[in-house]
Amino acid sequence: MSQIFCDPEYIRAKKKEERRREEKAMGQSSSADRPSPEQLEAESLAASTGALPTLQKAFSILSDPQTKTVPVDSLQKCFLFTIENSENEGTCVPKDFHVLLSHLSSSMVDLFFLSEKGGGVSWVEFLNGYSRCCGRTIGSTSINNLLRVFSLMNSKAGLPGKLQFVPGDDECKANGYLLPVDVLMLLWMCWVMSWDCKKLKSTESLGFPGLPDVTHLVISSIQSCVEDGSTKLDLWECSIFETNVQLPVAKITMWALKTFPYLADCLSQFLQIRLFYLATHEDKPEQGLPFVIDISPKENPVSNLLTSGRAWAISLTLRDTMRDEISKACFSSSSDEINEIKLYRSSIHGKGLNRFWSKTEGYNGPLLILVAAYEPKNATRKWIIGALIHQGLENKDSFYGTSGSLYAISPVFHVLLPSGKEKNFVYSHLHPTVRMYEAHPKPVGIAFGGSPGSERIFIDEDFTVITLRHHACDKTYHNGPLFPGQGFLPLEASIVDVEAWGLGGEKPKEMQTAYKKREEIFTQQRRKVDLKTFGSWEDSPEKMMMDMVTDPNAIRREDR
Repeated sequence: MSQIFCDPEYIRAKKKEERRREEKAMGQSSSADRPSPEQLEAESLAASTGALPTLQKAFSILSDPQTKTVPVDSLQKCFLFTIENSENEGTCVPKDFHVLLSHLSSSMVDLFFLSEKGGGVSWVEFLNGYSRCCGRTIGSTSINNLLRVFSLMNSKAGLPGKLQFVPGDDECKANGYLLPVDVLMLLWMCWVMSWDCKKLKSTESLGFPGLPDVTHLVISSIQSCVEDGSTKLDLWECSIFETNVQLPVAKITMWALKTFPYLADCLSQFLQIRLFYLATHEDKPEQGLPFVIDISPKENPVSNLLTSGRAWAISLTLRDTMRDEISKACFSSSSDEINEIKLYRSSIHGKGLNRFWSKTEGYNGPLLILVAAYEPKNATRKWIIGALIHQGLENKDSFYGTSGSLYAISPVFHVLLPSGKEKNFVYSHLHPTVRMYEAHPKPVGIAFGGSPGSERIFIDEDFTVITLRHHACDKTYHNGPLFPGQGFLPLEASIVDVEAWGLGGEKPKEMQTAYKKREEIFTQQRRKVDLKTFGSWEDSPEKMMMDMVTDPNAIRREDR
């Protein structure tokens, strides 16, 4: 009998029978309810993005318990806006923009969440739709996804179609062109989605700040797409609505990838955060999320060099902490939050390197420095440039730094990234505290790129003159002009204003506060005088001086 229990065939049969009993007890079939290969692949792709638990929860909220599918109208309400439009005379917002924006939710669902049976969206279709928009892919595909959504929105709004896409092409290759006003509305659409993400993630009430001025970005696209010189623009007086130059979509894609590598993230993050918000609040939307967007233009009450549009443009070139910090200047409706990251402004704190240093010293984190200036012969044509460094400033007589970027900000936007050939990112040198003779004194001021004596950007110690040199003298940053019409010769321009913004988050700010407190304590200690030491006339320095005057040749014995 014992031999029967030890027989391998008998043991395998018993285990098979036990498994069958367990499956039957759990109400499962051996094959009927197993996930299909399509479902396993879709879940694997969604899991690679880290969003599978959120998608499971969102699907359970949206789906119909009977059909186990998500109705299309319920899915559209997840991405819906409540839009207001104040019709004002002289408004700079195109009349069709609010109509265009109202079709964003339906265009996203129609483009990504495809339903084969024409009814609701199944679990696999829901996962595949998320992966199409938010999955890991190359940058050109992400930009083309954004363009496809924009093109479908135009079609739904009844606007002329200027883009054509190859049907059935996985790479979403596009043909056609965009007008400058189309680029303007595309950028504003991305801005609205970025604000929506900020709103949903914020724990405080965040009102819509209004549409920003992105003229410098549209002009940048025109300059990048029109290289033959056939279109001449007055960059300071350019009217986007009157410029009808056709911008090929292939060049628009290349411009976006080069200038704003994270522009397409606005679409994917919008979809991600909307679904995350739904899963967190566990409430099926009936009329869309309760956020009202007034797309009428508004004036920014804080007249900083770093306006919301300029801050947003720079944020699209950054990632991680710096992008989150500069978004405070993009979307904040109050000046208090902006002042948290603004360290210095010359029109408020005073001009000069010493004033600048007193506000930035001890801040060991990324710094964004902006300079507004003009050529003496063209005083009405002001331009703005910027420099981003990834560490705090140091008082050194040589170049230093680990990384950084230069920005041409206004009237046209360009970013000049590190070339990797040299590391002369920043130079900041103050007058030495102890005066001494120097045969070859180092220049006092702040510089970016180039080499000693041939800096690409040099700001003098009084913050009155900025010197710009051609990119040929600089191997640290990539080639490109810092302002329109920059020539080969060095240019000295008059400085209007200087700003410094800290983009390192809370920790560098706390460390700077502690540093300033220590310096204040040391300063007070150095100012204190020990009265006991000079309480006696015999020990006072005045008596010693008088004794030397009366008999300077007297032999004195030093007290040991």
